[in-house]
Amino acid sequence: MDIVTRPRILVVGAGFAGVGCVRRLERALSAAEADVTLVTPFAYQLYLPLLPQVASGVLTPQSIAVSLRRSKKYRTRIIPGGAIGVDLKSKVCVIRTITDEIVNEPYDYIVLAPGSVTRTFDIPGLTEHAFGMKTLAEAAYIRDHVISQLDLADASHDPAERTSRLQFVVVGGGYAGTETAACLQLLTHNAVKRYPNLDPSLIKWHLIDIAPKLMPELGDKLGRSAQEVLRKRGIDISLGVSIAKAGPEEVTFTDGRVIPTRTLIWTAGVVASPLIATLGAETVRGRLAVTAEMNLPGNDGVFALGDAAAVPDEAKGEQGAICPPTAQHAMRQGKVVADNVIATLRGRAMRPYVHKDLGLVVDLGGTDAVSKPLGIELRGLPAQAVARGYHWSALRTGVAKARVLTNWTLNAVAGDDFVRTGFQARRAARLKDFEYTDSYLTPEQVRAQIEGPGSETA
Repeated sequence: MDIVTRPRILVVGAGFAGVGCVRRLERALSAAEADVTLVTPFAYQLYLPLLPQVASGVLTPQSIAVSLRRSKKYRTRIIPGGAIGVDLKSKVCVIRTITDEIVNEPYDYIVLAPGSVTRTFDIPGLTEHAFGMKTLAEAAYIRDHVISQLDLADASHDPAERTSRLQFVVVGGGYAGTETAACLQLLTHNAVKRYPNLDPSLIKWHLIDIAPKLMPELGDKLGRSAQEVLRKRGIDISLGVSIAKAGPEEVTFTDGRVIPTRTLIWTAGVVASPLIATLGAETVRGRLAVTAEMNLPGNDGVFALGDAAAVPDEAKGEQGAICPPTAQHAMRQGKVVADNVIATLRGRAMRPYVHKDLGLVVDLGGTDAVSKPLGIELRGLPAQAVARGYHWSALRTGVAKARVLTNWTLNAVAGDDFVRTGFQARRAARLKDFEYTDSYLTPEQVRAQIEGPGSETA
């Protein structure tokens, strides 16, 4: 008797793109049509744009970690781990589970949405001494670290130690870096009022970027407005400058300045997940080259989207234009990819991804923001209303929306208690400890893992 198996759809990554795809598949496919599996270390979707507000204590970590198991239509099998290699010929994905077990997961269709990792350079001491702002753990850890610097500075009798603990450096003048510096500066500005022994003038925030402009995507006027807001708060902004080297108690800028600091936050861009390099396929600036339908040319049943894929931007109508790695595009690409997987299953034609950018929002904390919805430039409270309204509406569940709205209200009314959770009570952790970029396999290692006698197939 022949056993007919259902097609196996494997989705890698639980970011905006991956979750958008899975949710669409669950709603549009019957249980009998296909089995859906999701590979992710955590059973939640992280709302990345609000990480700076977690670091500054405006939001709790749980409020932006949207559970994948709340859906009433939930039927996806979740493998708790990360994909570390894919063999397109064998149609097998190699997964390292959270217990470090290596598993070979076969598939019929694969959707690659592994996202991105923090872009680093060969700067002495960078990965050993810098913090990132890419994961929920990093945001919570940075909050603990910043508050602990105030605690330690308050208790210290050494002026040099106080100086180094009360200076903070953020590298990266994009949205992540600008919002991080803005939100954390407000945290220290408000917290120092609880430390009568500390001179508020000793607290100094530095925001640096090698680019000549802050957030150039916003345009000159809004970019200058954001700079004015930050400079009025006392944040020192240095453009055309980067890091030459980093140490445990000081950072050297490329212009020769040496800043005594125990806090270096690195947000200088992202690159596609190292998983993409294991495929041996064509890339565009590190992102997997795909068609407008987001499938990999010459490989049936292989799709890629989000930060890890160079998806053609059909809405721009420019030759070679690709979609920027933003949540706005990722959420919509996830739905289109799901529809194209289903179309392939049912023998129908796929459709290309086309989306006109809706604009940009930058929340600078408090009542400050700059936004450009549909090309309209806004500043101050109107921009803040648009920024928070956009983020609130983009949260996937009603529970998440309720939590975020409650957090915003409580913070506005009652402020912050500046409590440390104890994340860094014993051992310090830095950039290299949160993003496991050294866990991926080479194409040769992937092949050996699949063909090896000790390999295990799930």
